[in-house]
Amino acid sequence: MNSEKGQANRTPLTDARSAQGTYHAQANAAGAPCYEAEASDTTAETIRESTEASWRVRALILLVFDVIAVAASYFIALLVRFDFSFGHIPSGYIEGYLTLLPLTIVLVLGTLWGARLYHSIWSFASVIELLRLIGAWAIDILALLLYAHVTDTDMPDAYWIVGGILGFATTTCVRFSYRFARLLRHTLTRKAAKRTLIVGAGESGRVLIREIRMNPQLNLRVVCAIDDNRGKRGRYIDGVPIVGGRDDIPTACEGYGIEQIIFAIPSCSAAERRAILEICQKTGVEVQAIPGIYQLVDGKVTVSSLRKVRLEDLLGREPIVVDAEEVRSFIEGRVVLVTGGGGSIGSELCRQIAKDNPRQLIIFDIYENNAYAIQQELRHSYPDLDLVTLIGSVRNEPRIRSVFETYRPELVFHAAAHKHVPLMEDSPCEAIKNNVIGTLKCAQAALDFDAKRFVLISTDKAVNPTNIMGASKRLCEMVVQMMDRRADAQGKDTDYVAVRFGNVLGSNGSVVPLFERQIAEGGPVTVTDPRITRYFMTIPEAVSLVLQSACYARGGEIFVLDMGEPVKIDDMARNLIRLAGYEPDVDIPIVYTGLRPGEKLYEERLMDEEGLKRTDNELISIAEPIQMDDAAFEGQLLRLDELSRAESPRIRDVVAEVVPTYHPERGGQAA
Repeated sequence: MNSEKGQANRTPLTDARSAQGTYHAQANAAGAPCYEAEASDTTAETIRESTEASWRVRALILLVFDVIAVAASYFIALLVRFDFSFGHIPSGYIEGYLTLLPLTIVLVLGTLWGARLYHSIWSFASVIELLRLIGAWAIDILALLLYAHVTDTDMPDAYWIVGGILGFATTTCVRFSYRFARLLRHTLTRKAAKRTLIVGAGESGRVLIREIRMNPQLNLRVVCAIDDNRGKRGRYIDGVPIVGGRDDIPTACEGYGIEQIIFAIPSCSAAERRAILEICQKTGVEVQAIPGIYQLVDGKVTVSSLRKVRLEDLLGREPIVVDAEEVRSFIEGRVVLVTGGGGSIGSELCRQIAKDNPRQLIIFDIYENNAYAIQQELRHSYPDLDLVTLIGSVRNEPRIRSVFETYRPELVFHAAAHKHVPLMEDSPCEAIKNNVIGTLKCAQAALDFDAKRFVLISTDKAVNPTNIMGASKRLCEMVVQMMDRRADAQGKDTDYVAVRFGNVLGSNGSVVPLFERQIAEGGPVTVTDPRITRYFMTIPEAVSLVLQSACYARGGEIFVLDMGEPVKIDDMARNLIRLAGYEPDVDIPIVYTGLRPGEKLYEERLMDEEGLKRTDNELISIAEPIQMDDAAFEGQLLRLDELSRAESPRIRDVVAEVVPTYHPERGGQAA
């Protein structure tokens, strides 16, 4: 079995490497030469020899310059002592100079070599090299003065002091001249470079300015900087003027002819980041940003780390932080099943679970292309992961029970669901079959085969739903709470919980990919209503909170994720247009189409009956369970199952009877 699984996980590249390794092993075992290995070793040796030879040539040239610099420096020191009149220098001092010169040269070259000043890459010379030069010459001057005192050498005091200072200056100039010439060439040839404004005159801004200046290939020229610290205004950072605060960005862009803005404040809060980036966007100039504070901590603040500003930068919410160790200890060594594992949320669940070393990860999905894509990604990223990918539907009870019986998952993340609101309005029976009955079948299998935890992925659309998709997810939450009470009644250890959150950026079928496609096609961008708002979170953030919630679960909870402030969809559309480099209503029109059937203006996180209880993570709360008659509810589920299979037009009316907060007639009037 393990052998077969190992074969299944092999790739052509793995096979090629394996075959190559086998050939070498056989060749060596037979005593035959391994030509490829020898060729590789020979090539590497040739490269090393070439590099060594190149370094020796450069070191020799630098050494010759140092000899000339030392000889000239101490001779000039004598001239300085006698007012630059060679004829006035006593012959004894000339003889002393010639006698001391070989000793001085050997001493200076020795200390410079010891300070590794013949090994540095002088195109990147910095303060470290300067400090080493100062130290080496301090040793040289003190050693020569000591020698003169011990041997009672008769030379003017100015010879030792001025000669040492001039020697330090000339050897330093020799070393830094290449960097200066490189900088001068860059300055003279960068007239066509993109004029750049740096937002943030701190350490990150300084590092970026220096790198841009030293890399002509970047084709950038920093002409000014912006910082909200009033004490910095009117001053310079590495020669670049700081011309004002955030409110001066538009003026600076116009006055300096800015073609690119780089946001270089990785440590600022999400709200501040959003406010500044919105100002930058309105200039119509290309904007790039450093990803975050970790870049500064890791010392990775480079031009290569810059990226375009993304929509999540404009959400104005701090990044989500979870207890990674707690999640890892929860996942590690366990068999985990993810239903709907090929979808947007399901696939990210698989990614984050895979890195926490589960004993086995089972991906279950009805769409083979999605399942195949995440399977190949995980096999590449985690070659040692025990990964099983299965195709099937959560509606198919025999298939579901077979999966549970065969693999005995301990943790079940139920992400399989129909989620598109307008599509489900046209196919309400499908929403009930897949979302509600599918959840019931998976939850029952988890109970029968002793799973430890069953986690339902829910949505804020389940709160006071005005559409059948939201109502079906509310029914799923009710199934979870009923099953948790059933597990307790049967003395089982299975805990059932639901995690409720809003929209995720970039998920399949969500508004962001739709807007991006419309922008790419030249517009128009369609927004249902200028007043409509939604809660948003990135997919990785949502999934990390789902995993953290699963750690907190004790059974029967509905975890509610804090997704920050709601975002106006109209603002989101306009931001996406600006991020693409266009002006809303000028280059790309926005058209308002009206609310679709079952769509709300505003989403809610809680029903009136629910209260909130905090957890250790302030972004995760627990909604108080609503009391219900489980026996009656089970009967209602059977009725819904029958009606959905019969494609009954009465399905909405029956759902409204079971979910009292479902008001399909309200639609867009919901507030």
